[in-house]
Parts: sequence; C-alpha cells; structure tokens
Amino acid sequence: MCKETPNPPETDDSVSPYKSAQSKKLHEAAEKALDHYLKPTVSSSRNSVDRGMQMFMIAPDLNREAVAIQTYETFSSVSILLLDLADSLDDKPRHLAMAIYQLSEMGLLLAEQALDNERAIAVT
Repeated sequence: MCKETPNPPETDDSVSPYKSAQSKKLHEAAEKALDHYLKPTVSSSRNSVDRGMQMFMIAPDLNREAVAIQTYETFSSVSILLLDLADSLDDKPRHLAMAIYQLSEMGLLLAEQALDNERAIAVT
C-alpha cells in the first residue's frame, strides 16, 4: 500500500534552535509569554486584601462616619433578608437561618454603637 503523504524530513539533532540571534530572541519571547499565562506568579503576602482577591476595597480617605453608616445599613439589610428566608424554611434550616440572623443583629448593634461613637466625636 502506498502512502499519500511523505515521511517528515529527517532533522539533524546537532542544529541548535539558537542558530541566529533573532531566533534566540524569538524563542525567549515565546517562553516569556507562555510562562506569563501558564505559570503565573503567586504573591506571598497574606493580608486581608489578598484573601479577598482584591474585589472590594475601602478608600483610605473615606469619611469614618460614612463607613459606619454603610456598615449599619448593610447589617440591617442582611437581618431583613434572613428573617424573610427563615419564614420560608422549616426545622433545622430555619434554626440555622435564625442563628445567622442573631449574629447579624449583634453586628447591627455593634455598627450602631460605632455610629453613635463617631457622631459623639464629631460633635465635640
């Protein structure tokens, strides 16, 4: 039986891919590009911004009272959502939702105290 395609040409193993300076630069560029996509560098820092994958960040020059108000509003919204969720559940899932609700209420109280403290500082 006859083959339609010829065998690949035999290569000389003594030929270097870096025969010319341009081929060496091209090879280095290709390696750098592949390493960039296939071997990403992992930073060794372990602060809270890294753990959160830098999705959210509070501006350092933000008004502290505004942060306290936003925190209070967030906890308030979570509490309401959890109560609505608990109403639609039964037994163990309902108890779990209510436990989380109680934790959010404690956070709400802490945020309210922080807001009161911030306002007291602003008045003085």
